Amino acid sequence: MTQQTVARRRGLAVSDALELPVMFDVWPTVGEALGIGRTATYQLARENALPIPCIRVGRQLRARRSDLLNFLGIREDNGDGAGAGTPTPLAERTTATTGK
Repeated sequence: MTQQTVARRRGLAVSDALELPVMFDVWPTVGEALGIGRTATYQLARENALPIPCIRVGRQLRARRSDLLNFLGIREDNGDGAGAGTPTPLAERTTATTGK
């Protein structure tokens, strides 16, 4: 197995996902986030089976950062004070229950 293959199968780090531009190419970013290859990524996009919407811009398939972050369960602090400081994956967050 080549080093490139190993790196691709690691997925997309939270820090890398947060640094994405507002819109980006579906491949390699979405494929890396899902841990799938180029052919599978484009096949799923063609069938509208990717878990995030794709937008065709000319010959390119693009995706929105907000859609990818939402799918991955990452909340991003947009600087308006509504966020909780440092973005964290959903799995690491706890929810508070309110009493009546």
